[in-house]
Amino acid sequence: MQAAIFHGAHQPLTIEEVEIDDPGPREVIVKTAASGVCHSDLHFVDGFYPFDAPAILGHEAAGVIEAVGEQVTYVQPGDHVICCLSVFCGMCERCMTGQPYACDREAVTRGADEPPKYTWHGQPVAQFANLSSYAEKMLVHENAVVAIRKDMPLDAAALIGCGVTTGFGAAVNTAKVQPGSTVAVFGVGGVGLAAVQGSLVAGARMIIAVDMVESKLAKARELGATHVVDASSGDPVEAIREMTGGGVDYAFEAIGLKVAAEQAYESLRRGGTATVIGMIPVGQSVEIDGRSLLSEKKLQGSSMGSNRFRVDMPRYIDFYMQGRLKLDEMITRRLRLEDVNEAFRAMKAGEVARSVLMFDQGAA
Repeated sequence: MQAAIFHGAHQPLTIEEVEIDDPGPREVIVKTAASGVCHSDLHFVDGFYPFDAPAILGHEAAGVIEAVGEQVTYVQPGDHVICCLSVFCGMCERCMTGQPYACDREAVTRGADEPPKYTWHGQPVAQFANLSSYAEKMLVHENAVVAIRKDMPLDAAALIGCGVTTGFGAAVNTAKVQPGSTVAVFGVGGVGLAAVQGSLVAGARMIIAVDMVESKLAKARELGATHVVDASSGDPVEAIREMTGGGVDYAFEAIGLKVAAEQAYESLRRGGTATVIGMIPVGQSVEIDGRSLLSEKKLQGSSMGSNRFRVDMPRYIDFYMQGRLKLDEMITRRLRLEDVNEAFRAMKAGEVARSVLMFDQGAA
């Protein structure tokens, strides 16, 4: 199969022929239909997070089950699925206490003494986030997929695999945005737009989108933001406080920037909650005024939208089918696997909400 190989930080990915192993017990092969290009992958390409090379990146995907291994009972060949990096074992303490997104995953990954899932020129290729979706096929544990209805377009479904679940879930699951509340979203790329939509579905009366790119602010308005703040023309915290008469109930940081996380916290009213969704680079610390904690402000993180993805994702699909969750509007470009480096360039330039890599499997 063809895959985009990651050779290390600050190097372009190259398209190579890669060997994929047969599925073992409780493993499945997914023929990739579409893979979103997420900012999290770019963090590894840019060297903000370390990862072994060679590897196959990508983690936001949908496709069709091609083959299943022994003991697989959940899906069968021909099923349409969304893949999710929150693969769960169902047995550890986190899974058993309602936090499958925080699973230790020890029981759902191959051991060092087992054959590698992917090889290139005879050497093992690391799997990224237990998925590796920048490839024509993925070899994953059955607990990394959720079966979905077959009338759901697979390019739109791919976005649910990470960006939508992360942003929408941060609003409705992690922060639990309340009806009639006020919200600010810092950064309205794919994840931020999902947080805007999650806040809208949750019933927020004011949703303020903050970004430095005019086209992204326009897209945020289209998808539910009631107000926008251009952070390139002034202090967004000041603007938010003026708009709201003192600050918002909920703020979300969806970029992965230290300064944006601090601004999200500073934009809160007394008793408000700021949720950091983005991946802040390794080694950086977020600083807040300690005295402000006496006003019961909260700063918290969110892991993949605190998801229970086999429950959440089919619900998000229903929202999409009902017209309450806009996914097609989030896809700025549809590209091919060989265009992955161009997708990264466009993301860094702020030209896209989401680029989606389309495979021969296709998604109508």
